[in-house]
Amino acid sequence: MKNKIKIIGSPMDLGADRRGVDMGPSVVRIAGLSQKIKALGYEVEDVGNIHVKIAETLNNGLDKGNCHAKYLPEIAEASELLASGIIKILETDSFPVILGGDHSIAIGSVAGIAKFYKQANQRLGIIWIDAHLDSNTPETSLTGNIHGMPLAILLGYGPKELVEVAGFAPKVRPEDCVVIGVRDVDPGERDLARQIGLKVFTMRDIDELGMSRVMDEAIDIASRYTVGFHATFDIDFVDPTYAPGVGTPVPGGGTYRESHLAMEKIFDSGRAVSIELTEINAVLDIENRTGKLAAELILSALGKKIM
Repeated sequence: MKNKIKIIGSPMDLGADRRGVDMGPSVVRIAGLSQKIKALGYEVEDVGNIHVKIAETLNNGLDKGNCHAKYLPEIAEASELLASGIIKILETDSFPVILGGDHSIAIGSVAGIAKFYKQANQRLGIIWIDAHLDSNTPETSLTGNIHGMPLAILLGYGPKELVEVAGFAPKVRPEDCVVIGVRDVDPGERDLARQIGLKVFTMRDIDELGMSRVMDEAIDIASRYTVGFHATFDIDFVDPTYAPGVGTPVPGGGTYRESHLAMEKIFDSGRAVSIELTEINAVLDIENRTGKLAAELILSALGKKIM
């Protein structure tokens, strides 16, 4: 793990139906993230947020554009900005910690990371921890919400404006990606995942195998042929009992300890090249419980230990 960490936020909520995730970066910062990372011995700089357009400025929030891929131009623009910001962070030999925003931010973050390493002919892996598969396309999506599409887009399936963010596609290969914690899947994205051979650990797999083994296998897959992996954690992986501040809660999620163990294993692997945490909805949270949990999970991924 690099000693220098740079935090960057993307206050994006155009990819989701429910407003409020644009405040996600703020509530994690309010939970004392920078100070707590410094206490672990890192040099920390918060470079702030990229600019994301606000829905109310787009014809009072009514101009969603393509109903099969809502706010497509605005999300593409923000993705390009985030990709550029991530590349600048990596060029300073710093480790990016990325705060969302809905999970469509991964289009930009992974684009930037993958482009940086592509210049050295290196592949990037992904560990995608989420209650959802996030592998719809405009043709299979039941809502048109782009936060349900980012993994498919990164794999090369979806609107050209997003697939080609940062000037190349695909960003990652299916054999370098692992999804963990899935328990709510649409038929079209299930078909795509099976077609391309995407490795998916459902909650049943976690129940039967245990989180430790699941993470060991995931890290091996995402690291085998790559420079390392981007770890992206959608807070709705966690059971709503522990993380009430999410827009798409699904019962039966990861426990408090399973969530921390996943992040602890990510740090122990020494193969993470970036950490991302998304989908905290401050409007739906209770006394910033979810924001505080998110900060603690990031700390676990950066090496905080019980002893």
